[in-house]
Amino acid sequence: MANVVWHKQLRILLDLTRDDLDHPELPDLWETVYKTDRFYGRLGVPVSERDLQCGGVCRDMGVEAPMHLRMRGGRREAVHERREDEERHTAPMSDEHKAYQERILRAAEEGGFSGDSEVRTRVGRSWIQTDTLVEGADGCRIGWEVQLSTIDESGLRGVRARAAKAAKNGITPAWHTDRAAYAQRNDTHWTRSDHLPAYVIACTGDLRIVSGFRVLDFWHCDSRALYRCPHGVRRCGKAHVIPKPRDVLFDDMVRQTAAGTIVPIQFRAGSTVHRYWVTSADRDRLDDLDSDDTRLPSERESTSATGASRNRPTCRPADVSPTAPASPAPAVLSGAPLLTALPLQPPAPATETVSSALQQCTPEAVDSTTGLPTELITLQQAADAAHLKLQHLHDHHERDLQRQVWRNAAEAAQAAVTLYARTKRLNRYEVEARLRYHVRHTLQ
Repeated sequence: MANVVWHKQLRILLDLTRDDLDHPELPDLWETVYKTDRFYGRLGVPVSERDLQCGGVCRDMGVEAPMHLRMRGGRREAVHERREDEERHTAPMSDEHKAYQERILRAAEEGGFSGDSEVRTRVGRSWIQTDTLVEGADGCRIGWEVQLSTIDESGLRGVRARAAKAAKNGITPAWHTDRAAYAQRNDTHWTRSDHLPAYVIACTGDLRIVSGFRVLDFWHCDSRALYRCPHGVRRCGKAHVIPKPRDVLFDDMVRQTAAGTIVPIQFRAGSTVHRYWVTSADRDRLDDLDSDDTRLPSERESTSATGASRNRPTCRPADVSPTAPASPAPAVLSGAPLLTALPLQPPAPATETVSSALQQCTPEAVDSTTGLPTELITLQQAADAAHLKLQHLHDHHERDLQRQVWRNAAEAAQAAVTLYARTKRLNRYEVEARLRYHVRHTLQ
């Protein structure tokens, strides 16, 4: 039995402990729902085909558990159809699950952060159930969800919805498991450790995360590159990034996610969106690469998320996860691992301002060195100046505003190059390369 019921048709949670089912705006709601359920019962409609499901523990775990209503001694009750669903409410938490919760709280406390287990947060008329909630720096809240071998893979549903709900309400979801099948999913940011007994998880030795954390390798696509161009051409001359698997200590993961030095990202490879954890420095470099993929983003100083420790390990570092190979996966190399922040270049100029500016390009308005219109040089100089100013800003709000200024300037320059190359019947790539070289090298 459960006190919270999910109504599929009305898409609301019903709290049987309250007279109005926690919906005062819907009068006589209990009579309507109860009589409808009893009517279905008299018609012989199976419980699984009715409108009621468990809205408590089963829903929190992503399991659809059908229920029916009844009255016992004047008390409202919701009864599970299957015994295994009912046992889920009374089954004790596994020792491994408890050990992970204790370890997360201990690691957070050692890093100067507070936390609590089994936190139930009220959100509107529903709840967010979090295994372990860590209060991080600058108001950051990390919601650790430990999913071990409690249900089979087909029964693990609703993870994406639960993670999105937590993120919408200011909780960064961090799901941890010891099963390879769960770690391969892309519905949220998963991390995985080896399958270990509770007493090993609870000890103070080094517990390693073998899947879910990545180090971003930035490289330039030229003749000296070691990787194939992800765009399928011989050499495009742009900058790219490849995520490489890397082990990280579990305790460091807890502390650095709370401190904000390890953050989640969404990384597109082809048509697939992968969800990884990376350092904040790598995330910032990836943002800069999305802003301008023609040059490698500058290095940033950061505290390494990996490294040796004097503690006795709880699992062998040599145990490499099958989902986290030591070398870049071919699927990543052959895909397009870039989150392009700039739109694709239009086949024709999108604004009248660029066209009108280029119409003024008379033979007298041509640079004698390159033979390019001075208007192109001016637009490229404005775009480069906006990008240079962006690199010297540190405030996030100011960077967002300046990044938009740079994008507008870059779009104007790109559209002007496209129109000039089409008008003169020239190779656009060669015009753009000559223009950028002239602006960034000759005029310095």
